[in-house]
Amino acid sequence: MGIRMRPGFCFFVLVFLCLCISGARTASSQNRSPKNVQVALRAKWPGTPILLEAGELISREWKDFFWDFIDSWIYAESSGSKSSSAKDCLDKILAHGRALLTEPLASLFEFSLTLRAASPRLVLYRQLAEESLSSFPLDDEIISTTKNGPGAKPQNSCCWVDTGSSLILELSELRTWLQNPDAASHDAVNQLEVFEFDHVHPDSAPSSQIAVLYGALGTKCFEKFHLALSEAAKLGKIKYVVRSVLAVGCELESSMCGTVGAGEPLNLGGYGVELALKNMEYKAMDDSSVKKGVTLEDPLAEDLSQDVKGFIFSRILERKPEQNAEILAFRDHLLSSTVSDTLDVWELKDLGHQTAQRILHASDPLQSMQEINQNFPSVVSLISRTKLNESIKDEIISNQRMIPPGKSLMALNGALIDIEDVDIYQMVGLVHQELSLAEQYKKLKIPPGIVKKLLSILPPSESYAPRVDFRSAHVHYINNLEVDAMYKRWRSNLNELLMPVFPGQLRYIRKNLFHAVYILDPASSCGLEAFDMIISSFENNYPIRFGVIFYSSKSIEKIEANGELPVSDLKNDHEDISDLAIRLFNYIEENYGVLMAFQFLSNVNKLRIESDSEDKLEMHHVEGAFVDTILPRAKSPPQETLLRVEEDQRLAEVSMESTMFVFKLGFSKLGCSFLMNGLVYEPNEEALINAMNEELPRIQEQVYYGQIDSRTDVLEKFLSESGVQRYNPKIITEGKDKRKFISLCSTILTPESVISDIHYLHSLETMDDLKPVTHLLVADVDSNIGIKLLREGIHYLIGGSKMSRVGVLFSSDKGASLRSLVLMEAFKITTSTYSHKKGVLQFLDALFSYYDQGILVNEASESHEALIDKAIQLAEANGLPTKGFKAGLSGFSSESSRNDLNKVNRFLYWHGIEHGANAVVTNGRVFSLLDGSTFLSHDLHLLESLEFKQRIKHISEIIETIKWEDIDPDALTSKFISDVVMAVSSSISARDRSSESARFEILSSEYSAVILGNEDSSLHIDAVIDPLSPSGQKLSSLFRILSKYVQPSMRLVLNPVSSLADLPLKNYYRYVVPSKDDFSTNDYTVHGPRAVFANMPLSKTLTMNLDVPEPWLVQPIVAIHDLDNILLENLGETRTLQAVFELEALVLTGHCSEKNHEPPRGLQLILGTKNNPHMVDTLVMANLGYWQMKALPGVWYLQLAPGRSSNLYDMKVDGEGTTTLLKRITIEDLRGKLVHLEVAKKKGMERETLLLPSSDDDHSAYKKGAPRSWNSNILKWASGIIGGAHQSNKGEIGSSEPGARHGKTINIFSVASGHLYERFLKIMILSVLKNTHRPVKFWFIKNYLSPPFKDVIPHMAEHYGFEYELITYKWPSWLHKQKEKQRIIWAYKILFLDVIFPLDLEKVIFVDADQIVRTDMGELYDMNLNGRPLAYTPFCDNNKDMDGYRFWKQGFWKDHLRGKPYHISALYVVDLDKFRETAAGDQLRVFYETLSKDPNSLSNLDQDLPNYAQHLVPIHSLPQEWLWCESWCGNATKSKAKTIDLCNNPMTKEPKLQGAKRIVAEWPDLDLEARRFTAQILGETLEPQTETPVSSSSEDTESKAEL
Repeated sequence: MGIRMRPGFCFFVLVFLCLCISGARTASSQNRSPKNVQVALRAKWPGTPILLEAGELISREWKDFFWDFIDSWIYAESSGSKSSSAKDCLDKILAHGRALLTEPLASLFEFSLTLRAASPRLVLYRQLAEESLSSFPLDDEIISTTKNGPGAKPQNSCCWVDTGSSLILELSELRTWLQNPDAASHDAVNQLEVFEFDHVHPDSAPSSQIAVLYGALGTKCFEKFHLALSEAAKLGKIKYVVRSVLAVGCELESSMCGTVGAGEPLNLGGYGVELALKNMEYKAMDDSSVKKGVTLEDPLAEDLSQDVKGFIFSRILERKPEQNAEILAFRDHLLSSTVSDTLDVWELKDLGHQTAQRILHASDPLQSMQEINQNFPSVVSLISRTKLNESIKDEIISNQRMIPPGKSLMALNGALIDIEDVDIYQMVGLVHQELSLAEQYKKLKIPPGIVKKLLSILPPSESYAPRVDFRSAHVHYINNLEVDAMYKRWRSNLNELLMPVFPGQLRYIRKNLFHAVYILDPASSCGLEAFDMIISSFENNYPIRFGVIFYSSKSIEKIEANGELPVSDLKNDHEDISDLAIRLFNYIEENYGVLMAFQFLSNVNKLRIESDSEDKLEMHHVEGAFVDTILPRAKSPPQETLLRVEEDQRLAEVSMESTMFVFKLGFSKLGCSFLMNGLVYEPNEEALINAMNEELPRIQEQVYYGQIDSRTDVLEKFLSESGVQRYNPKIITEGKDKRKFISLCSTILTPESVISDIHYLHSLETMDDLKPVTHLLVADVDSNIGIKLLREGIHYLIGGSKMSRVGVLFSSDKGASLRSLVLMEAFKITTSTYSHKKGVLQFLDALFSYYDQGILVNEASESHEALIDKAIQLAEANGLPTKGFKAGLSGFSSESSRNDLNKVNRFLYWHGIEHGANAVVTNGRVFSLLDGSTFLSHDLHLLESLEFKQRIKHISEIIETIKWEDIDPDALTSKFISDVVMAVSSSISARDRSSESARFEILSSEYSAVILGNEDSSLHIDAVIDPLSPSGQKLSSLFRILSKYVQPSMRLVLNPVSSLADLPLKNYYRYVVPSKDDFSTNDYTVHGPRAVFANMPLSKTLTMNLDVPEPWLVQPIVAIHDLDNILLENLGETRTLQAVFELEALVLTGHCSEKNHEPPRGLQLILGTKNNPHMVDTLVMANLGYWQMKALPGVWYLQLAPGRSSNLYDMKVDGEGTTTLLKRITIEDLRGKLVHLEVAKKKGMERETLLLPSSDDDHSAYKKGAPRSWNSNILKWASGIIGGAHQSNKGEIGSSEPGARHGKTINIFSVASGHLYERFLKIMILSVLKNTHRPVKFWFIKNYLSPPFKDVIPHMAEHYGFEYELITYKWPSWLHKQKEKQRIIWAYKILFLDVIFPLDLEKVIFVDADQIVRTDMGELYDMNLNGRPLAYTPFCDNNKDMDGYRFWKQGFWKDHLRGKPYHISALYVVDLDKFRETAAGDQLRVFYETLSKDPNSLSNLDQDLPNYAQHLVPIHSLPQEWLWCESWCGNATKSKAKTIDLCNNPMTKEPKLQGAKRIVAEWPDLDLEARRFTAQILGETLEPQTETPVSSSSEDTESKAEL
């Protein structure tokens, strides 16, 4: 029986211990008190008002909510309720927002508001406000400017209205303008543009005059302007737009709650901070003491509620507040225990399983997981002593038979999320779209269980590609691999497909695996060239079955003009060369065989090329080739045969049938096409090989799984599984980004909506059937194309469709005529009253045909009476009652029809479809016919087939199983169910989510999973997580956030590594999450979230890293201490180390492609605004066509750079045939933007190359000093946003230099991290400058430079007379990431040389920060590299003591180098022109991607990579004297050294500083000069340092160093 002690006695013991510990503390031990680290991250832009952010967030739910929020706030403000603090204001704003929302959307709204997720949208409005003001030449007294705000603002006015023709500043002036807003529209200075993110008043007329109000809710002027403008919008006078902007200086004009968050620094959340235990093998730490700096702000109070060795100190302090100091001293003593960064092997064995057990047995598993993996070094010893439950271990090991140990996965409602790149902003967006859909489905009365099923539906796989079923008698094959004698020697075993071969090697197997069928016009130049390529490939024994399908372009024109008449009705055209060539080909094939027929067309092309008319085929070429081809085997004169064939009606019909077949397939408008097993490509040899290589893995996979064997007809299998009968590039698009979807769900829920008013048309006798597919035809009633679209829709239904219905939305770009309104009324009467009648489709077809003829002859509006008579006549002819038409049309109201038209135009506008446009909307998928193209009935059949199979079928099946409740049984019609299917399928397709999933259910979860159930939630998270991994650190925080705000159901299967050899985590981690506590309760201040590390280890060296969302580019702006080498015991009396970072830019990334070609490597792009089009530039990599730029939130325009890029290429619009000069890019959130850019060569430039060799005249002229073109502007704007470039006045010399610098500038590039290496870097700069009289420009990678260095370097540049620029490049998401900071720095030295520098920089020298230069670097800069892109110094080998460490002399490296030297990376030259021209950067990244995934490769990344790749990226070896380092070089050569590098010595591991003072004679003097200058600039007193005595003779000093 255990002994029980009273709580009072226990507490007495505790207090006694506290007193003992407190009394025992000495002064020195007080310096050992626990220390904290605090980190904040600020946005580049000043804070934005919380009130305006709330309006932006609330509009995400429903656009009308924005206006409801404004009206409710204005009403509440007028009631006079006041708030006394930021917290009160936040609660008030949340109350207004929550009133419009339901849970859990209301909670998500609260979290998003504290996260400041909408702030970027307000920054975007600021940019537009600046552009609005700059568009008008206002007087100085009207404009006031500020440096720290959104630019200029009109004086005495915090609100203004931009009408395009003027700025309206006064309410009286606005009222005058509103009386006749259209009067001044023709005088517009700038054409106002309304963007998709804009708030347009719901009562606005789409075609009315635009009025944009710039102002802020909460100001008096906004209320007045808003009331006047909204009233005008309701009257249809204007299109009223609000852009929320609180201009600087207007804070006093606003209510207190309207200014909360504005102006002050904006602290962000949603990122992680890591303090990693650092490897101090070489003791690379600065010995300078840290001066006391300015305290940033009070650190957050320590969390005393957390368990510390079994004690909860918050409770103890509540009971004994008078013992506060003693109790906290005891807590500090417990926390100062040793941190474990190593364990014995036997302790590591089950550490992962023990961690899982601790999490699973905790009362709050998510909190436990977070506390363990974010403080792992402090708790690992405790965890390692946990007694293990074998059931947990066994289940984890069992699951790991199906998933690799340590692998982490996550899915939201079944869709996988990339855990490497996931962040809170992405998660909130994904969760929001799921909750919004769930809310809409519940309003449709769909039961909760079905809602969950619908939300778990995945979008179609992006890998799915429909194949065009081209099988017919019209295909002419030249060969058959399975039958022809020429392939008899080939093997027939399909398993050989699975055998490895050399890259590019073809597999010769006697089976028709690849069918390359070309669709071409034999009279076109592209057709004949493709034909030659077919014959060439056939003769070269490609393992492909080749075939052709012919058509005549002239015959296609006849078919389009006359409709699809029977072939026999189409007359022969004796002038049609294509038709003649097809007939002659068919004749030869029938009589002489297919080989001679193919030879005939080859002869045609030969005669065409030999004649003067190379591009144009003439009749005599065809006739002459026919005679030449059959002459050797002709039994009668070929000329007679030719005449006979030309008159042969049967051959003419066969030719026309082939053309008709191509027309129905949809290829007639594409010129020449090429199909590989039904997949569509362009007809060139490069595409042929690419198509074969893309198809091969699909065949290999099916062979491997036994789905294809020797008896399988591969073409039959593929086309039966995914074949379609027609091709339309608008419908069968490649990539999700080229498809546009709109959600019709919210529209259906809106009373009296446009969708609710539609009466649908159906195929005969199918009206009462469920129609899962709904085609909405948007037709411009005044255009031929619109009416043709309607007729095609009618023909589609006449042809028969059991699964679809057709609705019509009439629109008009201009005021509809009376005749048009009559047509609309006639259609309305027909569909609402007679749609069930037998002749209704024929009636409408005839009516539209008659109306279309009137458009063609431009009949006047008076002819509407003739249309009425014709409608009645046609109705009677088609068996429809005429009574309804007579009554409806004779007295119809044109005003009612115009209102209907305006209603439709408004609906189209809200959904991003231009009014007056012609479009097809199929269950939410939009096809706009802006280019004048038509949509045929065949296309509607194709659309029905594809959309039903890919998107709609599964949804329809689920909805058909619903047992509806709370709905009138009489309302459960087929129309209602069809509407629900349309609403659900459109909304599901409009959301953005992955098409990938995983089978989480196969993993056992009885013992090893955290299961949090919530039957009421429409969100479910499945995850497999390794809690002791970097991803686990982040995910544990995300799961806690989601659990707090939206309470999803979760099933988290723990998957730790089962057998560890080392500690899996050697860091502390905090994920920064905002809360309402960030808002002050005392004043109107918003503090913002911070990362707080309480009680960190004192004697361990830590290094700080930020784990930020992928698009963020951050840098430290306030940091007194060395964040690379944090040793908290050196803080002295300071209890908290504080650092502030800044989000300086968001990264705009993209992939550039050229159809059927490699990415356009070297293509130059520029980005800017309309007023300033060139602010940033970059070039396209060959790797995935990747490019990146830096930007802040705003509206930007991307274009090809002037010069060769824009001369050769055009940008394409969303993958269509049309081109554009500008591509608008909107950045309105913190997620950045990924842009897919497609380009195409201009006509006539197809054979031109983008990159010219450096010897070309143009390029040489450019290099020799021709005036710089667009590149001269590079990074000018970016000085504040991207590069941070500060340049001294050129030629200005500091006091230390006696004469002006002259000659060509030497460009030197370096990188440093940590105070020690920045100290070295200053010394390197001085050593360079003291040895040259030429101008020098230094380029520093800014990512890791400390704020003190960035403060000093401008003054140093001015004093010593050099230029500098800070550059950076965000690590691409597709490139394998490094996790250690040092390896990341190494990577930056080599991986991005082609893109990190301005494009006009020709050459740069990299010099290590710890290097001392003893010569004029101009000699190296001017050195001829003999055409090599890189120049390095080989490792010297005359220090024999180091022979055992020369790894390149043995094993792998010796074999790989094959006699080439292994070079050192401390100093190298880059010929950037040659580097870009030869794609050296792309090749190095390919090598890196391949090698870096092996943890044993690239040990010295920056050095191993170029040495490994030197067979393809050649290196010019520099003379040995260019780099000397003691570790590898003998002392005999030191005196000749031009540079000395402080290489690490793997044998002695001597500290850097100690080695520097010993090895380099001039180092102490240079160091002293640099430190004195730094102290002078920072206003510090230079600390005395013990210096090594320096001999008067430098040679003696060096001799001593050598000894």
